[in-house]
Amino acid sequence: MMNKVAIQGIKGSYHYQVASNYFGDSSKIIEYFSFDELINSVVHNICDYGVLAIENSIAGSIIPNYSLVDNSDLQIVGEYYINIDHQLLALNGKKIDDIEVISSHPMALLQCKDFLKKHPKITIIEAKDTANVAKEIKNSNIENMAAIASLEASKLYDLDVIKKNIQNNKNNETRFVIVSKTKVSSQIKCDKASLKLVLSHKTGSLAKILNILSKHELNLTKIQSLPIAEITWKYSFFIDTTFENLDDLKKALKKIEKFADSIKVLGIYEKKML
Repeated sequence: MMNKVAIQGIKGSYHYQVASNYFGDSSKIIEYFSFDELINSVVHNICDYGVLAIENSIAGSIIPNYSLVDNSDLQIVGEYYINIDHQLLALNGKKIDDIEVISSHPMALLQCKDFLKKHPKITIIEAKDTANVAKEIKNSNIENMAAIASLEASKLYDLDVIKKNIQNNKNNETRFVIVSKTKVSSQIKCDKASLKLVLSHKTGSLAKILNILSKHELNLTKIQSLPIAEITWKYSFFIDTTFENLDDLKKALKKIEKFADSIKVLGIYEKKML
């Protein structure tokens, strides 16, 4: 039986590429236009897995998606990194001088802001998905619009690449997480954990946590603070850490419990790096 995998976007989107690469031919990809719909599909057993972008090397953390994973109580069971190369796509034969409107997902626009600043007369419109803009331009024959999307989208929807690799930084990487209601099998060697900590508003509380991680030979790879809406000026800390031995992680968590107001394991899984 094929696994059903939820993504945000359509065929030709970066989420589609990640789902295809991570799961291969053993899955059926289900397309959604929002991350909320994606998460709900996994929560309500419509899909077995969800794939969602969590951070980008240029634009930083995708904060709303951290909250979605946390509030859904789904488990992070894997991760995947890809290089993001944004192309400016338009109808065949069009040039940059023909373009009056550029549309794409807000994150793609942010990652290409240096290019967009060079064309101040062009109107910028946010959209829900990179590939869907490309599809709309083709299907509706929109002559004055260009999409910021992938090379794959240009091939799928028969559009010309009128400007190549327009992202701010050529080393543009995005990290995606794989979420599920089921934890990673014990047969898989896990070496990375994602945690959520709520700490007391006391001097040195975060430093104590970091010292515990260090003493147990855990490598901190990410820390992201988010305000707790219900409590003014109190923060949650989302932490990613890698480890060689699962027992080291368990011992560290045991000690962290003494200093944290609360601790939640968002997932223990196998790390994937470029």
